[in-house]
Amino acid sequence: MTRFKDKVAIVTGAASGIGKEIAHAFAREGAIVAIADLNLDAAQAAAQDIIAQGGQAIGIEMNVTDEAAVNAGVDLVQKTYGRIDILVSNAGIQIVHPIEDYPFADWKKMLAVHLDGAFLTTKACVKHMYAAGSGSIVYIGSVHSKEASLLKSAYVTAKHGLIGLSKVVAKEGAKHNVRSNVVCPGFVRTPLVDKQIPEQAQALGISEADVIKTVMLKETVDGEFTTVADVAEAVLYFAGAKTNALTGQSLIVSHGWFME
Repeated sequence: MTRFKDKVAIVTGAASGIGKEIAHAFAREGAIVAIADLNLDAAQAAAQDIIAQGGQAIGIEMNVTDEAAVNAGVDLVQKTYGRIDILVSNAGIQIVHPIEDYPFADWKKMLAVHLDGAFLTTKACVKHMYAAGSGSIVYIGSVHSKEASLLKSAYVTAKHGLIGLSKVVAKEGAKHNVRSNVVCPGFVRTPLVDKQIPEQAQALGISEADVIKTVMLKETVDGEFTTVADVAEAVLYFAGAKTNALTGQSLIVSHGWFME
């Protein structure tokens, strides 16, 4: 299938984890994928993986919290391929602390990566999308765009914020045929989540197995982790929508952890 044949997609934080799977999914569907990541070597390696499988990709270095770096990366993609059809704002980190012990520097870092990064990449991409008269932006939110968990004040705040940003982008972009949506995954077994398991076990004074069972997957209908493929499928669904019927929306991919 090639539903994104010759389309150009930028995926941030795509050298590993969810972002990497999203990049591969677009490439399998015919898209040219720009893998934007803080780690240039890893971005280029991920691009080579796609090329080795017959796809088209480029790895670019991008610190999503740096406006000049974001603009340079996006402009490079536009200059190289002549278009930007899709932005997937995926870059993210996790830092957990009880709120009374949450270092302000960590709070600011979390909001910078998740919210500043989404804003700056959106701002850089929409000018090209508006000029072309079409485009799709997909933000990677979280169940924490809807729900709260202990120790995650900055993360929950940032992920809630993406919903608001997406709604404004959907309204402003409508006259330019640019859509904006949010995919909200539950817990996905990525290095980011694996890192949280011992951290939460220590902070909560419980075993790692109990973190998985009673914290991460307690509210799911089947005790299963969401997969990177599940998330990628939802992203492609939004990005491939044919009309503006699907804009300003959020889709939760969480094994029923949060329902609405």
